Amino acid sequence: MATVVTMPSLGESVLEGTVGKWLVREGEAVSREQMVVEILTDKTDSPVPSPVSGVVTKILVKEGDVVLVGGKLCEIEEGAKAAQAVAAAPKSAPAETAKNEAHAAPAASPAVRKLARELDVDLASLTGSGQGGVITRDDVLSAGNKGTSHPATPPPAPAPTPAPRGPTPSSPGLTPTGIGEALRAVGGLGVFKVPPYIARANDKVVPFTRRRRVIADHMVYSKLTSPHVVAFAECDLFKTSALRDKHKDALKKEGVSLTFLAFVAAATTRALREFPVMNARVLDDSYVLLGDVNLGLAVETPDGLVVPVIRNADNLKVRGLASAIDSVAKRSRDNLLVPDDLAGKTFSISNPGRKGNLVGAAVISQPNVGILRIGEIKKRVVVIEHEGNDLMAIHPVMYMALSYDHRIVDGVVANGFLYRVNEILEAGEFEI
Repeated sequence: MATVVTMPSLGESVLEGTVGKWLVREGEAVSREQMVVEILTDKTDSPVPSPVSGVVTKILVKEGDVVLVGGKLCEIEEGAKAAQAVAAAPKSAPAETAKNEAHAAPAASPAVRKLARELDVDLASLTGSGQGGVITRDDVLSAGNKGTSHPATPPPAPAPTPAPRGPTPSSPGLTPTGIGEALRAVGGLGVFKVPPYIARANDKVVPFTRRRRVIADHMVYSKLTSPHVVAFAECDLFKTSALRDKHKDALKKEGVSLTFLAFVAAATTRALREFPVMNARVLDDSYVLLGDVNLGLAVETPDGLVVPVIRNADNLKVRGLASAIDSVAKRSRDNLLVPDDLAGKTFSISNPGRKGNLVGAAVISQPNVGILRIGEIKKRVVVIEHEGNDLMAIHPVMYMALSYDHRIVDGVVANGFLYRVNEILEAGEFEI
């Protein structure tokens, strides 16, 4: 009996995925948990494992097809007779099967499909310029700007004459993403125009990867959506550093790396419980105080930034947070994350690492209302009080920057939250 491999659940709010690359062929034997196909979403690329050992008898969708969650991907015949089943199975064209089983739509990524909806572009009318005829973002933008399927040449640069004012965030009918696309289309806002690019011999044009495009769109959306305000704090880590030195060797023997980031995460989750509006998301005309504290951690990978999530982080002590941070960081760099690993964050921390910089403000990771960015830890001369006297001492010091969404977070609350994180770290009172 054939086992049908279906499109898995790809995380909250993800309803479909794009077939990126088949890792097996019809007639090929596979083992249980062997990866058979890569699925692309706006969050991450996810390989799908075989649920059984057997032989692939039918591949039901093509690379580039968009398939709904639960849609059929392929069939695998279990057992020793699987090879015979392959020979006996009727040869069906993947394209025809895909038409019946998959999402009936032209080959385009979820991000491109979303852009097409925002620009009111009919995907069925376009000719894809991507590999295998896949419809790309540029195809949709060109159709949205010119009303054609795919112009052979780019539109000419706008003449340097005064232009009417472009769209603004208050323009009716424009979503924040739509605003960004409109601004990009006209090359600026109002009378300002971006000068056209002129190629030179030593230039190197680097096309956006899919992940870089997602990051770019996310950052533009976040800046257009959330009025960012930044607050800073200087944190003396002397007591936390002493506590870390006391326990790090023992935990290292257990395979746990006790980093300062684990202490920052512990202090942050405690403060989030005391300042619940920092653990929220904004809706159209309301906001939600989220019951779970799911901490997102920005991790740099060779393909770009990702923000994996530690769920219910406020239930973990420092050791548990350190272990979880190790795990998500390793899986991020090894490209082993699944969409659920990146979904559901309620607050984020950005850490530039030991070769980072002194201080900087991060862009809020949507749909959160805040992100804490920590800077490089350096030894500095600080003033301490000892037996009623002010003395100079050399302590490890770190700057922190809190970016917050001023739509629902007021300065008093944000400053109180940041002060509390700083207070916990400077006191060094943690349960390991």
